[in-house]
Amino acid sequence: MGQAIQAAIGKQSATRKWVRRVGFALAGLVATLAILAAVVIGPLLLAPNRYEGVPSIEARLDYRDATLMTSAWQLPVARQYQAGGFEYQDNPSFCGPTSLANMLKSMGTATDQKKVIDGTALEPWFGILVGGLTIDELASLTRQRAGGTVGIVRDPDLAQFRAWLRRSNDPRYRIIANFHRGPLFGRGHGHFSPILGYLEKQDLVLVGDVNSDYRPFLVSSERLWQATDTIDEETGKERGLIVAKVAETFS
Repeated sequence: MGQAIQAAIGKQSATRKWVRRVGFALAGLVATLAILAAVVIGPLLLAPNRYEGVPSIEARLDYRDATLMTSAWQLPVARQYQAGGFEYQDNPSFCGPTSLANMLKSMGTATDQKKVIDGTALEPWFGILVGGLTIDELASLTRQRAGGTVGIVRDPDLAQFRAWLRRSNDPRYRIIANFHRGPLFGRGHGHFSPILGYLEKQDLVLVGDVNSDYRPFLVSSERLWQATDTIDEETGKERGLIVAKVAETFS
């Protein structure tokens, strides 16, 4: 009987130790996630809003006009994005990989925002890409995954920018925009999203926003140009466009 009681006490003690270890491990995980959140989100929340007072494009009638959106989704490349299945980013740090995943799916490649970074140097911590990606990093990843030729377009004038937008309707091209939300919405930070098409007559761009809170929307070429003509404070370089062409030359 005494041995049975001692064995039961021993089991209870082992159970308590196991529970304490699990508790410590969970506490450590929560602390790590809190630190990551502070590193990734903290600076964004504390940064002053230089675009406060900028009128948001959300107030415009053409922002998500049903008739115009239907026309835009009928554009050649937009149809391919729709057929590929459009996915939204799992967290704020994954706008770059999600944009690339959607681009590849529009070209018939089965992938997702996590698979496109598998086997690369881009290693998320607990599902978060600390600091996100720069336009150069995403362009490099696009070269690895898409094939063909990939270039970065920085600092075009408005006429040149519109010329690139016209190519967004050409199935041989795919374009990802790196822009700051401020000039569009009067709030927000740097972001990536694919350009799905360009309604040239109306001068409206269909931006496939990978953030589910925004979703695809229409914006004038000039407002989008202003949003890409901003400085990424992490690199000190201008944002711009990533242009991929599945062909031998990039021109």
